[in-house]
Amino acid sequence: MTVPDIKIAPSLLAADFARLGEEIARIEDHVELLHLDIMDGHFVPNISFGMPVIASVRAITDLPLDCHLMTTNPVTYLESFREAGADSVTVHIEAIPDPTKAMTKADELGLGFAIALNPSSPFASIEPFVEDCSMVLIMSVEPGFGGQSFLPEVLPKVEKARAWIDGHGLATDIEIDGGVDPESAVAAVSAGANVLVAGSAVFQDPDPVAAIDRIRNLSGA
Repeated sequence: MTVPDIKIAPSLLAADFARLGEEIARIEDHVELLHLDIMDGHFVPNISFGMPVIASVRAITDLPLDCHLMTTNPVTYLESFREAGADSVTVHIEAIPDPTKAMTKADELGLGFAIALNPSSPFASIEPFVEDCSMVLIMSVEPGFGGQSFLPEVLPKVEKARAWIDGHGLATDIEIDGGVDPESAVAAVSAGANVLVAGSAVFQDPDPVAAIDRIRNLSGA
């Protein structure tokens, strides 16, 4: 198994939005990208934030912005996400079982493209599309709510994804999202993940930078 360099992607959903600029400034020299959860109230029951927040974040940091689209109609808004400052988008295979159109549109816009899998969805459902993705996101909680506990039953799926990607000689990242903390990060990286989304474990820690270091160091980075 070949696991690429570890990347930490703090989830802004867990940040203090009254102090969002300060929250980002505190961590931006210690992470590789930012994870922005976009919820529409349809694909998942919650509503989070949209283009104005993305644009505001883009104005204060040069970190790559990965927008995780928990939405039923992601293709409709891809151009708007790009204009707001997104660098990449992640769409759910459960929302669009054939993401070909979304891939093509993202490529035309210069957006990185990833496919997400809910905990119950098999890796086989995205196999036909992985070669055209820059990243695969395996959810380790049910999408739509922050602060959930890590589901270890998704780890065999991470292992399967890593074996498939390595077997095809690809450089595709494998991202894990949900309940990531220093302990679950060890299991995720051991299974083959290399992009770790951490929300509560970072922003709800009294020292977010120390929290990032604990996740990175325990995961073997």
